[in-house]
Amino acid sequence: MAKIKVTMVKSVIKRPKTQKRIMESLGLRKMNQTVEHEDTPSILGMINKVNHLVSVETV
Repeated sequence: MAKIKVTMVKSVIKRPKTQKRIMESLGLRKMNQTVEHEDTPSILGMINKVNHLVSVETV
């Protein structure tokens, strides 16, 4: 499977709890933090829910 890099570009302050939980489950806790994940449907679904808070790159 391909890998993707997910970077937090906007804060989760004043966001719904579900979006905060999704960001934490992706491993993003600080601004400009980057994590790598496999390109699985579950990860892509989480990214789709918070796409306004993150930037995504393929590796």
